[in-house]
Amino acid sequence: MQTMEWPRLLSHRRLGRQGRLDKEKPPFDHSRPPFQQDFDRIVFSTAFRRLQDKTQVFPLAEHDSIHTRLTHSLETSCVGRSLGTAVGQALIERGLTPAQDGLHPSDIGAIVATACLAHDIGNPPFGHSGEDAIRQWFATSDIACALHERLSAAERKDIELYEGNAQGFRILSNLQMAKGNGGFRLTCAILGAFAKYPSPATAHGDPATPWARKKFGYFQSEADIFDQVAGELGLFRQGQGWSRHPLVFLVEAADDICYRIIDFEDGYRLGYITYEEIHALFDRIFGEPSEAKSSPEEQHNHVEILRAKAIGAAVQQARDAFLRHEDEILSGTLLQPLLKLPDFPSGPALEEVQRLSIPKIYGSDQVIRIEAAGFEVLGGLLDLFAAAQLRSAEKRTSRDQTLLRLLPAQFRDDTLPAYRQLLGILDFVSGMTDSYAVSLYKMVKGISLPGR
Repeated sequence: MQTMEWPRLLSHRRLGRQGRLDKEKPPFDHSRPPFQQDFDRIVFSTAFRRLQDKTQVFPLAEHDSIHTRLTHSLETSCVGRSLGTAVGQALIERGLTPAQDGLHPSDIGAIVATACLAHDIGNPPFGHSGEDAIRQWFATSDIACALHERLSAAERKDIELYEGNAQGFRILSNLQMAKGNGGFRLTCAILGAFAKYPSPATAHGDPATPWARKKFGYFQSEADIFDQVAGELGLFRQGQGWSRHPLVFLVEAADDICYRIIDFEDGYRLGYITYEEIHALFDRIFGEPSEAKSSPEEQHNHVEILRAKAIGAAVQQARDAFLRHEDEILSGTLLQPLLKLPDFPSGPALEEVQRLSIPKIYGSDQVIRIEAAGFEVLGGLLDLFAAAQLRSAEKRTSRDQTLLRLLPAQFRDDTLPAYRQLLGILDFVSGMTDSYAVSLYKMVKGISLPGR
């Protein structure tokens, strides 16, 4: 039976120039570990900064305590650091990490924290409905359909199934900081832990590729980069994709814990969830009953305390579940998230949180109305800019020329094949904040003018 090995999985070899791995791993600097350097590179990037105005659940929220993608990413990173460090302590006690590097549990915590920090960095405006809007545009727009014959089957599949996870890997490995030269030039361990769905779009629905059932992790444009990273880490082939890096399970658990518990708390703050509902379910996650409060102020404070306890309990349960199932994870045979395992104690309570959240929070009028507007905004922007960029130079209209002056130079290159030019347009549009997308759409449609 194939199995992954921790010394390889924790490689600090970096992605370098021209998207090739550096020839050698540098010495491990314990005064500033490479995984901490990676964390800092992401924090200081423009792609990460833009998450402050990207939808978590409530788009363009006016309530000042509701989460954006930025606050969600920071909180997920904190949970991931705690979870990764706890697992790292157990792994080091078992002697399963390279002793010559003198790895500390906090180094494994830093890998998980950094991957968590970046986990939503590729999401387009308007949350997951932004991904749906891009897919719908490619399937239904006359301008997009005219491009289909200019793309290979694999290239078409990338856009048909457009994925924020694949866009995130593209940003990390190609676009930001050193475009075309390794992007952030992150360590392989970080890139591996980031990739929740280590397969291409062409594997979608392939039963031999377990992580391709719903989503995919990299575009054709970054397939060679991903293959290099997977080889360095010792991942092995599963169908058309690769085995999951084991630390992905911790990144996924941190995300699941945060979005389920904290989205639910946001729903309570906005009045979609009652105090009685959140009190009962957070008590179940924590595993101990607590006394209900009567006054609104006491209830508000109580929910904050219960949320902290629920997250703490779920982190401990996720650590224990990972260590119990470590052999299955290393062999690539565990195909369920940790929170969905039968032996995850608070799994039923977290499922109930999700069940209530779907109609009451994710299906609320506020969310649906603005998500619907997002289809119009993103579809309209893609139509305008794709038509202008992908029309031959001699056929471009004056309007096309004007629009292209609004398209930053790094997103356009007339010499590239149609697929690469289209990816550039998608890089531009998906990188927008919610507010900028709306503002630009209104401007190019003549609905509003700058400064008016």
